[in-house]
Amino acid sequence: MKTYLDCYPCFLKQALSASRQAGTSEELQREIMLTVVKAKPIINDATLEDAKAAGIDQLAKIIDNGSQAPGTIFEQCSELFQQRFKKAELIIAKGQANYESLSECSAPIFFLLQAKCNVIARDLGVAEGSAVLKQQL
Repeated sequence: MKTYLDCYPCFLKQALSASRQAGTSEELQREIMLTVVKAKPIINDATLEDAKAAGIDQLAKIIDNGSQAPGTIFEQCSELFQQRFKKAELIIAKGQANYESLSECSAPIFFLLQAKCNVIARDLGVAEGSAVLKQQL
């Protein structure tokens, strides 16, 4: 499954539209719609520059997680990221590495990933190669 950064603005626009209908201010909307990128590219991760090039900064506040590890190893992330993560009412974590590093975490997470290996596919109860959206319970 290939993910294109230019698909994210469509998702963010829909979420932004929903927050507008709820009557929140534009500044609050940008604060609500936080996008987190990697501090530096690890494998094929989006960086701050990539997110800005895709126009995401026009729709959401962008921060980096302060980590150079694949996935999200909470203890290695910046204090700002950790604070925002703990306060979040909804987190969408994209990619298998985020599933591997956050699946034991107690947080309101939806994982969006492709099960790229047998071990993860078995853990998720899907065929290898399947696209998955899984809610953390």
